[in-house]
Amino acid sequence: MNKMINALRGMHDVLPHQTPTWQWVERCLMQLCDAYGYQAIRLPILEQTELFQRSVGSHTDIVSKEMYSFNDRDKRSITLRPEGTAGCVRACIQHGLIYNQSRRLYYLGPMFRHERPQKGRYRQFWQFGLEAFGMMDADIEAEQLLFTSRLWALLGIQEKLSLQVNSIGTTTERLHYRQVLIDYFEPHIKQLSETEQQRLKHNPLRLLDSKQESLHELIKQAPKLTDYLGKISQEHFQSLCQHLSDHGILYQHNPCLVRGLDYYSGNVVEWVTESSTAQNAVCAGGRYDDLITKLQAHPTPAFGLSIGLERIINLIDTAQVPETLPHLYFISLGVIARKASLRLTEDLRTALPKLRLIRHSGAHSIKQQMKRADQSGAIYACLLDDDDYTQRRVILKHLRKEQPQIKLPLGKLTDHLKSCLEFNPHAST
Repeated sequence: MNKMINALRGMHDVLPHQTPTWQWVERCLMQLCDAYGYQAIRLPILEQTELFQRSVGSHTDIVSKEMYSFNDRDKRSITLRPEGTAGCVRACIQHGLIYNQSRRLYYLGPMFRHERPQKGRYRQFWQFGLEAFGMMDADIEAEQLLFTSRLWALLGIQEKLSLQVNSIGTTTERLHYRQVLIDYFEPHIKQLSETEQQRLKHNPLRLLDSKQESLHELIKQAPKLTDYLGKISQEHFQSLCQHLSDHGILYQHNPCLVRGLDYYSGNVVEWVTESSTAQNAVCAGGRYDDLITKLQAHPTPAFGLSIGLERIINLIDTAQVPETLPHLYFISLGVIARKASLRLTEDLRTALPKLRLIRHSGAHSIKQQMKRADQSGAIYACLLDDDDYTQRRVILKHLRKEQPQIKLPLGKLTDHLKSCLEFNPHAST
């Protein structure tokens, strides 16, 4: 017997009972994107490997350890995208979307990283991203954080998240601070794991975000980047903080907050849960003004953030998710009734566009069809046999309450469903 083929490790299916929550989150995101003037962009899953090496950074964990890269038949090195910003910037440059103009864009789709799978961390994961180009003031940063705050409220998870902010300054400021960190950590190098020693060599700022518990006290005592910021960086950070305070957004200044991608500079942000696990960040981002120049385009200010959908969905109380079970299960008995049921159910869908209706398929007994109707979760079952169809009537039975079934003229079924179902068929979702 052939061995069963399962999904790859770290690649997960989203099953039918889970998809209503995903679809609800996606609808909330689309609703807010419309409200804030963000346009959709759909990006390729595959990109040239060089794009991520040049943008994300060749010494970052993502590029050095986690990317799914391979040579295609033309012997080009290509990569399954590990994040969305680099591809979005590439598309904007290639199609002239941001030259001497501002642009608000969003995307949604799967990303890929070869990490050790655990809760909140998958090898294929879904990410939503906001990117704003051509705007250099801190108000666009605050606006994106207001967007996310509004999203948390819509999803009912605002009490589970807190905001952390920091500034990592300009490239020149970080270079100065980089040497300060190296001088601070080198006397303690024996305390560093092999991974942290590599970070000290290539990207010492990442040590501030280390998950190595034995280093936490050492990190706490480390020199703070804030003390090495110039006036412009300090003022830009204070401007963001002031905007957040003005709008009642609570935040914490975390001087150890850095981003794991090389293209960030200036203000960086992160929404985190109270979880003690390493995967406690559900939304993160920052300013990346230098990235567009690095990809050989005209200097353009930019700010963006991304949201991990799996991590957000793990926080949602599914009782809040709008109902998606069917309103009506249509049962037919007899050759004439089965044939007529296809036309009748199509007419109902036309008359009631928001009606969720399942028509039973196949010549099964009344007992079998009623069992399927109950399993579907439908509120009502509509029963039609050959005799009822000849007399132009149907039987409507409530499946969730102890109520007597009723007989209705076929012509009255639509109006009756309008009046008795707990929904407005013509309301927008």
